[in-house]
Amino acid sequence: MLHVLAVFAAALLFGTTGTAQALGPEGTTPLSVGVMRMIVGGTGLALIASLLAWRHARVQRRERPDAARPSWMAKPVLLMALTGVCLAVYQPLFFLGTQRNGVAVSTVIALGSAPVIAGLVEWALTRRLPTRTWVAATALATVGVVLLGAGGSATGGGADPLGIAGAVGAGAAFAVFANIQRRLLDAGWDPFTVVGGMGASAALVALAALPFVDVSWLADPRGLAMALWLGLATTAVAYVLFTWGLQGVSAATAATLTLGEPLTASILGVVVLGEQLSGPAVAGLLVLGAGLVLLALAHTRARV
Repeated sequence: MLHVLAVFAAALLFGTTGTAQALGPEGTTPLSVGVMRMIVGGTGLALIASLLAWRHARVQRRERPDAARPSWMAKPVLLMALTGVCLAVYQPLFFLGTQRNGVAVSTVIALGSAPVIAGLVEWALTRRLPTRTWVAATALATVGVVLLGAGGSATGGGADPLGIAGAVGAGAAFAVFANIQRRLLDAGWDPFTVVGGMGASAALVALAALPFVDVSWLADPRGLAMALWLGLATTAVAYVLFTWGLQGVSAATAATLTLGEPLTASILGVVVLGEQLSGPAVAGLLVLGAGLVLLALAHTRARV
């Protein structure tokens, strides 16, 4: 149950991203905010995870001096680097979706597609079919997200195909790195080593993009506070919790639990930003919450 709570806590932190951006200064762009989030968050994630990995290794050596340890081979290192690339790529793909179709619709597509893609990828890698409980919980949660997005969107017209592709790509990036991390953990890798490698590689990708974005808004105290919150809380702390939680849940289950992100974002939008939700959106919140509760309760009896 602690692993489920850790993943869900990470989702709650993810869900504060939109509100933090809304409370930030004028003059920001989605790309510049995403780059700074990855630089601050990826660096912080690498440092925090390295410290935790070192401490965990000391405990393991003391308690199990003869235990086998994974060797530093090229394939695991490349896989950790790939998770960082996926994390960095998620940002512009998601922002492409929001620019073309708006935040509500893109969140529906990205977060609604991630659990399905994660389940398919996990099945392709392990040949292990998701359980009926996972299917039911994911279906409930996805319906909730769709209701939430449709009910909360005030814009009309059809969705832009390029925006749809970007949002689905973001969902796929999340699903891929969740599955890679799950495989590395199954192979015996320390979770903090895995997430530290992801943070370091994501920060390097973002640093390469830094010369091409305007981050002058960092001079504003609100801009600095936003960058620190997005980097340290919604990235460094959140992904430490997410990866630690992956030790006890499947990648598909973790992707479903992260649907707590739009739940959090919607509640903060109402409470903090003064937004109003329609009837279908409120129904979506309830259905989404029911799906997450079903998944959490099922996991207390058996691993999903």
